[in-house]
Amino acid sequence: MKVSRTVAYALHAMLQLAQTDSKTPVPCSQLACEGKMPERFLLQILRNLVTHDLLLSTRGVDGGYTLLHRPEEITLIDVLDAFENPLTPTMPLLATLPAATEEKLKKALSRATELARSELSRLSLADLVCTNVDEPDPVVQA
Repeated sequence: MKVSRTVAYALHAMLQLAQTDSKTPVPCSQLACEGKMPERFLLQILRNLVTHDLLLSTRGVDGGYTLLHRPEEITLIDVLDAFENPLTPTMPLLATLPAATEEKLKKALSRATELARSELSRLSLADLVCTNVDEPDPVVQA
């Protein structure tokens, strides 16, 4: 599975917001600076996350972004689904491949996608920002 830079920046910004103790909005400029991300690109990403009901945008001098839900309620799949779903199984049409073989491949890719989506839906932002290194990994526990 390949995650785009857009999705990587979105996850990084969401994790930064999940770690914020205060309920005051965090400006895009602060997220960009602390995360070493290009501010103009990040602004587009944050707007998309607002559109997909993951962030709340506040205007004005004290404006910025806050999570719309608690970090425990936002999963990795929620963030990925706000963008160009990298988990959609696609395969170029192969004219020389027998139809039965192509169908088996499509089914295998679909099953793999379902498993990946299931794993990513089990991992929340809160799981990723935990500071205790000794805590078990929720994905590996299965």
